[in-house]
Amino acid sequence: MKKAVSHTAAGRLMKAAHLLFIVFLLIQLLEDRAKNPHPAYALIFITALETVFILVSILIKKTGTLNLFADITGFVYLFVILWTLSTAKFNILKASFFPPPGTVFEQAVRDGGVILINIRTSLGIVAEGYLLALVFAIPLGLLLGWNLRAGNAAVYISKFLGSIPPVVYIPYGIALLPTFRSVSVMVIFLASFWPAFAGTMSGTLNVERQIIESALSLNVKKIPMLFQIILPAVLPQIFIGCNQGLTVSFILLTSAEMIGGRSGLGYYVKNFSDFGDYTRIIAGVIVIGIVITAITFFFNKLQKFLLRWKS
Repeated sequence: MKKAVSHTAAGRLMKAAHLLFIVFLLIQLLEDRAKNPHPAYALIFITALETVFILVSILIKKTGTLNLFADITGFVYLFVILWTLSTAKFNILKASFFPPPGTVFEQAVRDGGVILINIRTSLGIVAEGYLLALVFAIPLGLLLGWNLRAGNAAVYISKFLGSIPPVVYIPYGIALLPTFRSVSVMVIFLASFWPAFAGTMSGTLNVERQIIESALSLNVKKIPMLFQIILPAVLPQIFIGCNQGLTVSFILLTSAEMIGGRSGLGYYVKNFSDFGDYTRIIAGVIVIGIVITAITFFFNKLQKFLLRWKS
């Protein structure tokens, strides 16, 4: 039994990602052919990630979760390895446009306070517009989906209005709304409303008739029917729409901030792109990717929790 446990523990630690970590350490021994002023920051970043990976390998019991984390970590290692080889080590990519990873990580650390403020600004706008959209989209989708005739007509209306990119409303928002933040909230609202509304309405229109008939036989009133019977039944479709709206919201917010924002992650990237500061541009792009990935991860966890009855 002890041998089996030891073998399992060793197997959990012997992952391809760990080998890639060793490869990264070995390529640090190669001579730099391009200017690489801050190599230690890349080493610190990768070492910290490896430490987290080892702790996760020890603590996480589910094989599927561990494999997923190992695959993601391995991808990060491989990306940084290729980035280092093509910049600092072999000077394949021009350093002025593609600085080495250590330089980018050092700049991100130095700008940490500014980046955190911009993250908070962007997340605040997304949260405000997104939650406001859900408050209107889900009840309205339930009500229209409950009425077959109105629902069928609303499907085509939502397809027409939802196909219009919300960024085209930015000039009107700037003209009519008091601040650019309110314009950004409006863009997020429109980007989130139509997918959530369409998902809710589609799910309501296609809910199984047996569920409705069973509730009617028990004399369930209309409002309890919508929110206690139909809403749980259409939650999977609602989450599909909400997921689409969340992804599009971040894309559009970044675009809006790059057009006329004075804060936020999109503004951070756009501001330094005007000065040709590619180190900060890459740092901003990486931070945007990390933030969106983290938000999507927690949203999927919430979805699994609320839909745990399906499994």
